Amino acid sequence: MHVLLIALALHGSAAPVSRAELGKSWHPGCPVAPAQLRTLRVSYWGFDGKHHTGTLVVNVDVVDQVSAVFGRLDRARFPIRRMTPIAAYGGSDDRSMAADNTSAFNCRYAVASGPKHWSAHAYGEAVDVNPVENPYVGCGQTRERRSRPYLDRARLRPGMVTPRVVAAFRSIGWGWGGGWSGSTKDYMHFSASGH
Repeated sequence: MHVLLIALALHGSAAPVSRAELGKSWHPGCPVAPAQLRTLRVSYWGFDGKHHTGTLVVNVDVVDQVSAVFGRLDRARFPIRRMTPIAAYGGSDDRSMAADNTSAFNCRYAVASGPKHWSAHAYGEAVDVNPVENPYVGCGQTRERRSRPYLDRARLRPGMVTPRVVAAFRSIGWGWGGGWSGSTKDYMHFSASGH
């Protein structure tokens, strides 16, 4: 825990988030209240080769761990397109993904068959990284036209999730959607639950 707190101090800062700041990404009935969430500001390398500061909204219980992961990615110079709370996109996953935005909290249901259930994002315990380069794939296809070149996961290009990125999230016990069994893969998705 001491190491995680040092990582937070070096690579990120967290602050409470208000209901107004969450905008349409939160609504009454969500499984967590605004008081259970924090804005986490972290450093990252952009596709432009420059250092930036981005913001994620995460559950208070995972602040230290997520900060440590992004500290590792920052040191590895893993490029991230942008990192803005999904409230800036009106709570729309589609708009956020189209902008190739790395994001975390969004009070929404999981994209899955069967009965409706909350996504790990609705708890602030999931992060989607570079959605264009790391698409959601069902039966070998993706809805996002710009993501089609990235269906070939053997040809690594900047911003694609690598074993090093997966290892950074695994170091805090999080699972990767790119490792799911079956024909559905969510290459952008990391979560505390693994789902």
